[in-house]
Amino acid sequence: MGLIYAVANQKGGVGKTTTAVNLGAAFARFGRRTLVVDLDQQCNATVALGGARSEHPSTYDVLAGETTLAEAAKPAGPENLWVVPANRDLAGAVVELPRLERPNMRLREQLGQIDSGFDVTLIDCPPALGPVTVNALVAADRVIVPVQAEYLALEGLVEFLNTLSTVRRELNPSLELAGVVVTMHDERTRLAQDVERELRDHFSETVFRNVIPRTVRVAESPSYGIPVTDYAPSSRGAGAYMKLAEEVMERG
Repeated sequence: MGLIYAVANQKGGVGKTTTAVNLGAAFARFGRRTLVVDLDQQCNATVALGGARSEHPSTYDVLAGETTLAEAAKPAGPENLWVVPANRDLAGAVVELPRLERPNMRLREQLGQIDSGFDVTLIDCPPALGPVTVNALVAADRVIVPVQAEYLALEGLVEFLNTLSTVRRELNPSLELAGVVVTMHDERTRLAQDVERELRDHFSETVFRNVIPRTVRVAESPSYGIPVTDYAPSSRGAGAYMKLAEEVMERG
């Protein structure tokens, strides 16, 4: 099986789902067999890939042990792209998971059973550090951290990196930070420029070279149930995600 990336940040509204979906679609366009695993109870990645919030089987069923990840995975539309959809029932997983056997290892064990050879797996995490996110971080090889180009996002990043160190120390020693990606970047504003500069000053090579611009095409593509790389392949947003996918592959 290929590399597993958790797309995570404790702060909401920073572009985690948008990044997971469109980066996954970009990998697929490069011929990589890609799986997107939606672990957010809001089910936004599922909807952005043409699904519904009542899908079964879902990641909730996988975590509960009622089905396997392989059985829950289904084609997401674009060639080479698959999704394990979420379901609103995930809201209950916060309470139910700690009662189950090996609660932090359930997703990792399921991903380990997929031997059909996905080249890339992207896990869209909820915006909170609970048992569902911990499952993702324990299952992942790398973490991609989207950060919105605003000052409050900087505080959230520091907090998340501390959390990452704790998970690495106590649960997943092999977990690595793939990088920080600046999202919703409006190059016309001084705020976006200042935040990006501060990120690069403090976190250096950790920050990906390519940033994701704030564009209408990226924002509206989920309403059509397709990634921006298919909805508007010649748009700035689609191009940014294709370049980001190349950079992620370069880093390994």
